[in-house]
Order: sequence, then C-alpha cells, then structure tokens
Amino acid sequence: MQSKIEHQLAILLKGVEDIVSKKELEEHLSHSLSTGTPLKVKAGFDPTAPDLHLGHTVLIQKMRDFQKLGHDVFFLIGDFTGLIGDPSGRSEVRKSLSREQVLENAKTYEKQIYKILDPEKTKIVFNSEWMEKVSSMDLIRLCSKQTVARMLERDDFHKRFTDHLPISIHEFIYPLIQGYDSVVLKADVELGGTDQRFNLLMGRELQRDYAQKPQVVMMMPILEGLDGVQKMSKSLGNYIGIHESPGDIYGKVMSIDDQLMMRYYRLLTDMDPRELDELDRQISEASLHPKDAKKRLAFTLVERYHGKIAAVESQDHFEQVHEKRGIPDEIPVFIPHCDENIWLVRVLVDQGLVQSSSQARRMIKQGAVTIDGEKVWDENMELDISKPCIIKVGKRHFLKIQPK
Repeated sequence: MQSKIEHQLAILLKGVEDIVSKKELEEHLSHSLSTGTPLKVKAGFDPTAPDLHLGHTVLIQKMRDFQKLGHDVFFLIGDFTGLIGDPSGRSEVRKSLSREQVLENAKTYEKQIYKILDPEKTKIVFNSEWMEKVSSMDLIRLCSKQTVARMLERDDFHKRFTDHLPISIHEFIYPLIQGYDSVVLKADVELGGTDQRFNLLMGRELQRDYAQKPQVVMMMPILEGLDGVQKMSKSLGNYIGIHESPGDIYGKVMSIDDQLMMRYYRLLTDMDPRELDELDRQISEASLHPKDAKKRLAFTLVERYHGKIAAVESQDHFEQVHEKRGIPDEIPVFIPHCDENIWLVRVLVDQGLVQSSSQARRMIKQGAVTIDGEKVWDENMELDISKPCIIKVGKRHFLKIQPK
C-alpha cells in the first residue's frame, strides 16, 4: 500500500507551493486506501465576475488530480460569501455585489468548470445552502471563536490597521464563514492560493473547535496575469478567460513575456516535470526558439478549452496575420445602412471590436487602430462609408467596411 500512497503523493504534490501538512496528507491517503473511503476535497470560488480565467484553473486542475485518483471533489460556489467579498490582498474595503449579480455569475461557473472537471464526479455546492439557515445567535457564536487580535494577524488587515485605513466588521466574518464551510462539508483537504493562507488555516482551527479532524491545506502558486507582475484578475484586465474565443486565447498567450512562459507551462499544462525541464533546457540553449515554444503553449491551451480544430484554426489565423502580415481569409463585414459618415468610435463599439467608447478612444490614442494599414490618431474621426476599407484593432480584431 505504501507504493500506492507514494504514487498519489507524487501526483497531488506536483506544483503545490505549500502544504499543512504533508504528514497529515499521507495519513489521510493511508486511511482512504485501507478503508476504500474517498477523501473530501474542497475548493471555494466566489462568483464575483462572470467568467473563470486561467488563474482559477491552477486550483481546478489540482481538483481534477484528486478526482482522477478517486476522491470526492466539492466545487464550492460562494454565493453567500460573494455578497461580502474576500478581503484577501485588499488595501481597501471591497464593494459588495448584489445577489442578482452573484447568482448570474454563478451560472457561468457551473457551465465552465466542466471544461476541466468530470461532470459525473463533481459535486457543486453553494454555501448559501447552509449559511442562510444560520441564525443570528449561531453567527455570533461563530464570531466568538476568534479574537480581533487574531484577525489582525492577517497581513492585509494588519497593514490597513497600521495605515489607519478602514476595516469593516463584516470583513472579519469572511474567513470565519470560509472556515465554517469546511466544518459543514467535513473537508479532509482544502485547496487555495497562497494568498488564501489565513482563510484556509481558519478552516483547520474551526474544525478543531467543532471536534473534527483538521483539514489538510494545500496552497497553489498565484498565476501572474498578462502583465507578468500582478495576480491574474478580471478587475485588473490582465486575464485570459477560459470562455474567451479560441483566437483571443491564442493571441493573448502569444503576448506574454518569454520569462513568464515556463511558469504558464508548469502551472497550466499536464506535461511531465522531466519534459518541462527538457523544454526549459532547449529554450535556454537556444535550440528551440521561445516563440515556437509559446505557440505550442497557446495551441495546448486552446485545444483544452475549445478542441483541436479550434486550436489549428487559431494557429493558422495567428501565423497568417502576425507572421505573414496578411489579413485573415474570413473577417466580419459591416454594411452601413445610411448615407452619412459614422463616428469611428461608434463603429468600433457597435461591431464588437471594443467593449466601450472609452476603450475605443484609448486604443486610438495608443495607435492601436488602423484603417487600411494606416494608424488613426483622431478619436473624433468620421468614417467615410462610401469607400470600402479594412479596420484593424489591436493585433487580432478586423472589420471590413462594405458600402451598400
């Protein structure tokens, strides 16, 4: 049985940055194998934005590792905690979301996780199922299990306190509720990012208070966003969403810095560590060009979330546009149904090339918009719709204007 334990450990510890503790995980696995009882593995996700991004998948892939070894995986959607907002890493009070926003975002999570997890072996739970039944007295009892001094041990709370920045009382409740989720589920293992350390350990403390065996805490690295510096985040705009179009995923991966590429390989792919080391060696010795390695990474990620055909098409499109400096064979066509010139910014927004007028203005100012290969700098430009032209926004978005 020891060899089976070592086999599972080798898989489960791959990519893990910190664990509390490895010895306890071995004990859990030993008990699981000897009794045939799968471990209960929990990871929580607050639906504060509508789409999951590659940063989330670092945890979800580790959930899949447990799942493949026969353990029970609980994908916990924090529809209750999402109303509070996780204060982890925050220098200010997070704005609360409405219940409608949280529930709408939660629906997209349910659809997207099955790009990675096995739908037949995944248990989706919402913490509102039990938290809405908790009485005010029970919540007070839960709060009584920790002190303000203990809460101020959190780096973000401590910093805000010493900087005389506000800390709302409800923010103290967040880690208590996350820990209480582990009590309700009787979790054997909880997964989270390294920035979640305080919250994850709170689960261990509360489980002891409720006479349960404390969960093993496994912390995964934080994936940097496209800027290569800050944590991947929708609010920072440096993310790659797994629900984005194949072309956008491919193009965004190709835009990351070469120094970040191997980190993405290690955290986002299933490649064997030895194979990763060999790839790193080839790049370092210049026997493999970083761009070719990055194209392989982009292809792998598009294939995972959209299939092989989409990956081939995305790669062909990228090579046609960026390497051969050509225009894609198929691009959207806009036929104006009016005779007057149209404000360029309005065209960009209405045709989906940008998300807002402010983004359109910003991209024009940055020289990221061209018409027939010529950069446009005037954000007030009126587009002459009597002539056909090709508009390009950024590196990946094209639109053909076709007069009626």
